[in-house]
Amino acid sequence: MKPSEINAKWKVLQERISTEFESDFPDLKVMLFLIGVQELGKGPKKYSKRQKEELMHIATCRLLSEMGFYELEGLDQDGWPHWKLIKAIPPYTMLEQEMLMKSLIVSYFEDIYPAD
Repeated sequence: MKPSEINAKWKVLQERISTEFESDFPDLKVMLFLIGVQELGKGPKKYSKRQKEELMHIATCRLLSEMGFYELEGLDQDGWPHWKLIKAIPPYTMLEQEMLMKSLIVSYFEDIYPAD
């Protein structure tokens, strides 16, 4: 996808999530948190600051696994997924990182949350 396509789809996704959750437009961190909660599979509940950071890490690994950077190792005794880095991530610029993550997030939600 071109950056303009990514940004257009990102905006639509933000609007959809904002409406569904009756909240402000979610930024990248909020989207990563939502994906982390989805991947953890324990549903919405109160999470500590550390758990929120871990959920965003889970989401990042899950998304980057689509490009072959991470591989799921398995679940720990509490059911939290653990990922293994299997290929070095290139030194993307901040803008490249943002566009890459937006693109992966849009694709993720298209797969699990199709438009009506």
